[in-house]
Amino acid sequence: MAILILGLLIFLGVHSTRIFADDWRSAQISRRGAQTWKMGYTAVSLAGFALLLWGFAMARNDAPMLWNPPVGLRHLSALLTLIAFVLLAATYVPRNGFKAHLHHPMVIAVAVWALAHLLANRTLADLLLFGGFLAWSIASLLAARRRDRVASTHYPAGTLAGTLTAVVAGAVAWAVFAYWMHGLWIGVRPLG
Repeated sequence: MAILILGLLIFLGVHSTRIFADDWRSAQISRRGAQTWKMGYTAVSLAGFALLLWGFAMARNDAPMLWNPPVGLRHLSALLTLIAFVLLAATYVPRNGFKAHLHHPMVIAVAVWALAHLLANRTLADLLLFGGFLAWSIASLLAARRRDRVASTHYPAGTLAGTLTAVVAGAVAWAVFAYWMHGLWIGVRPLG
């Protein structure tokens, strides 16, 4: 469990600089350059992510059970992850309605994904991993919206084509992941 916690602290910690230390982050980028910052950020993120994956793989088999979710929560979890994939796609599809209204669909996608996995899973390791991501995504969304207010950020209106593209891309990615990749990578087939 210690490796999982260390991985979470490193990975979510480096991703929290804009939340808790935005001025320091800006100063480091100014002093060292954007490319150097990105390389260091990426290296620390990858190290944290590797520890997080390794720690979760070790902890999930021995972690104490906290609750026994009803089968219906698996179906709700599948629906929520579909929504998360659509929001994730909306992050990259230009001029879609999700980004126009929500402004930060990636962070909301992480929150929805984490909540879905909290509902369907039952161990302490699950609570640490998905609860950590849920807490981080909420803090990140609040910080991003605060930055938007300060900067008077305006998001362009979405188009029907952009919105439909985000929905289709997200749904296809969700189907590939839910029916094939999740079982291959994680060892669990959420939809049988």
